[in-house]
Amino acid sequence: MGKIIFILGGARSGKSSFALKLAKKSKKTKVAFIATGEARDNEMKQRILFHRRSRPSNFKTFEQAHNLSGLLKKIASGFDVIIIDCLTLFVSNLLLKKYDEKKIANEISKMLTVLKKTHTKAIIVSNEVGLGIVPQTKLGRDFRDIAGKVNQVVAQGADNVFFMVSGLPWRVK
Repeated sequence: MGKIIFILGGARSGKSSFALKLAKKSKKTKVAFIATGEARDNEMKQRILFHRRSRPSNFKTFEQAHNLSGLLKKIASGFDVIIIDCLTLFVSNLLLKKYDEKKIANEISKMLTVLKKTHTKAIIVSNEVGLGIVPQTKLGRDFRDIAGKVNQVVAQGADNVFFMVSGLPWRVK
């Protein structure tokens, strides 16, 4: 059965760096990195470029904005560690494709089911979006609410949960 490590935190809290550190520390050698971000504007292109450069060259990168469970079914048996960075971008991508909360929850459930059936260590990164101001728009509030519920589901299914504060991991579970 696969092991799931869930890393939460705010923007620039060190989530991705911690995920990479955990993957590098592992005695396992074959690491897949699933990037969920889409370069919709120049700023996001720069962020993606920064993250690409921060990954070790021996990690196999997959850029997957949708259908994580489908990709995981195809690749999980070939890797010892899989990093998914990040779950909130995945939720955002699905919302922009007009997925409702039920359909998003189903996607997350399928992803967790696939991961639990593997012998792979999965490291999932997500933003804690509920600690800030209430978004002005309905889409923003829907995103915050759905992302919060998704984080709860993944945290419940995870073996270990870490909350990042200023680059420091706080073990929650």
